[in-house]
Amino acid sequence: ETVRLDVHGMSCTSCAMRVEKRLNQLDGVEASVNYATEKATVHVPEGTDHQVLLDAVAATGYEATLPDAHRGHGDHAGHEGLHGAASMRRRAVVSAVLSLPVLVLSMVPATQFTGWQWVALALATPVVTWGAWPFHRATATNARHGAATMDTLVSVGVGAAYLWSLWALFFGGAGMLGMRMEWSFTGGGSHEIYLEVAGVVTTFVLAGHYLEANAKKQSSAALRALMDLGAKTVTLLRDGREEQVPIDDVAVGDVFVVRPGETIATDGEVVDGASAVDESMLTGESVPVEVGEGDAVTGATVNVGGRLVVRATAVGSDTRLAQMARLVEEAQEGKAEVQRLADRVSAWFVPGVIALALLTFAGWLVIGGTLTQAFVASVAVLIIACPCALGLATPTALMVGTGRGAQLGILIKGPQVLESTRRIDTVVLDKTGTVTTGEMRVVDVAPAPGVEIGRLRALAAGVEHASEHPVARAVAALVDQPLPVTDFANHPGMGVSGVVDG
Repeated sequence: ETVRLDVHGMSCTSCAMRVEKRLNQLDGVEASVNYATEKATVHVPEGTDHQVLLDAVAATGYEATLPDAHRGHGDHAGHEGLHGAASMRRRAVVSAVLSLPVLVLSMVPATQFTGWQWVALALATPVVTWGAWPFHRATATNARHGAATMDTLVSVGVGAAYLWSLWALFFGGAGMLGMRMEWSFTGGGSHEIYLEVAGVVTTFVLAGHYLEANAKKQSSAALRALMDLGAKTVTLLRDGREEQVPIDDVAVGDVFVVRPGETIATDGEVVDGASAVDESMLTGESVPVEVGEGDAVTGATVNVGGRLVVRATAVGSDTRLAQMARLVEEAQEGKAEVQRLADRVSAWFVPGVIALALLTFAGWLVIGGTLTQAFVASVAVLIIACPCALGLATPTALMVGTGRGAQLGILIKGPQVLESTRRIDTVVLDKTGTVTTGEMRVVDVAPAPGVEIGRLRALAAGVEHASEHPVARAVAALVDQPLPVTDFANHPGMGVSGVVDG
């Protein structure tokens, strides 16, 4: 049995690795957790209580829910939280506005007026406390479970720079009015403050998280757009009367009407009528398909010809459109080999960086450096390592790739497939309609002997103007002002007839 969980509160790939490791410790469970999609795909023995899985995720400090409990395909709006795009954007903008003056004051001695350091403290404090709060909160949560993530590096680095500055201002002489800070590569002593480091690093990391969250949001929007192709209402035939109902009220066996130009509500079989159906969203083929009584039609395709009466054969999650959306979701949830490599590196990355920072601090003291020099060097190690591009970029790129493909009508079966496309050197297209504009037009007219071509165009366009068939529209476009038609009749599968100009 395969169970899919939505996991909330993860802020980096290290978080996903912890959740995945915890789930895989359960008997008979094989789990894969994708940070980019915030989903876990769990293979469990038949009959396993799903609450056991939810409790296992909760034990690592995160929240998990079953997707059907609160939302449909691709809807991430309900659990944006502290790491959502809107929250990150707001914090990044405010932090940037407050940090810029601090950066200028700290780095340009000519701007350092009397008492400037206290103004810098006032501006930097909201950035370090409120702006960086998602990182501090995640660090505290992970610490309670004996773990460290990318957020730990941000929180410790920013916090160290800020706390050092507080110490220097209140106890180290940096708070004296008239104090000036000059350029230095190694730190100048206990009067040096690093508020600009705390503010600017917080701003940059927030901006990076916003871009990442926004990319995930756009990819989810592509999946929602795929689902939105389906009809929202349907005209049911009940006791010979037409009744408009929401699509959710349709059951297998219900008979419904599809008029020209309408979207077919769900998968079904034509029981009456004949028409042409645009199946380009399903097949990529721009030429409409002729359908008649007994033919199968697919939900979300468009009826471009006559009136159809259809009996529903599949509804809801059993439709082909839902299966397409599920395929895209599964593709986004999977992991390519390069992503698994990134996850393995990320698992050792954070503790490695923290250990390296401690060694750097101790090394400077051993070789005779000052406490200030040791502090500056160790904080630099933490700060530089904060945005782990390998851990963040890989899953996000795979997710955006599959989501954008779905938006353009290209279904990618999995990240392994996307990764393997780098070896493609030849592309073969089996349908000419796939690479054309999708709009029919007349390219040549061959009149019979003695028939004037202009007259033939006018007569043909006049009778076809009354038809809604795609081929008819192309013929009707031959003239600007079609002649009026009388006695018009549509002959399914054969064409149309009518009287034009007597």
